[in-house]
Amino acid sequence: MTIRLTLLRAATPTERDVRFGGDMPLDERALGQVRGIAGSLPSSGTCLTGPSQRCRQTAQALAGDAVAVEPALRDMDMGDWQGRSPDEVAADDGTGLTSWMSDPEAAPHGGESVAQLCHRISAWLEGLPDDTGRALAVVEQAVARAALLHATGAPQQSFWRVDVPPLAAFQITGRSGRWNLRIPTVGSGQ
Repeated sequence: MTIRLTLLRAATPTERDVRFGGDMPLDERALGQVRGIAGSLPSSGTCLTGPSQRCRQTAQALAGDAVAVEPALRDMDMGDWQGRSPDEVAADDGTGLTSWMSDPEAAPHGGESVAQLCHRISAWLEGLPDDTGRALAVVEQAVARAALLHATGAPQQSFWRVDVPPLAAFQITGRSGRWNLRIPTVGSGQ
């Protein structure tokens, strides 16, 4: 059976301060945006979500209580940079930030490298049961990037070349360890 997995990047609060690993609750405006896209997503039998508050709130706004938290879909571990802004990190550890953004194996923050994240998400995708069918996964941007790289076979150096804005969705389909990227038609719900 073919797995049809739609990945949706979680909503973000309307007013936000960008921080590594920052997880702010969604405000009413952001929740309204989530409810506004509900009918445009492909149908799914299962709704999975990363454990962050914004992922869970996004998923619950779409599927109610029929949501399963999947620990493997957690955001990248930012180690010592957790909760800090990119500007703060650049000021204190510019060399480390440059290394982290240019070398997938680098983890100057003591957390997870891009390569480690990509391996974790690849293992999760390859471990999905063949009878998964249609599923929706609400994830953080880093997780969406890693899944996209795995599905397309793109090198990990491409990680920073993929932008996934809040509430952006794409679908990957897979069977027997082979994945394909499927870009849905706008407004089709497919």
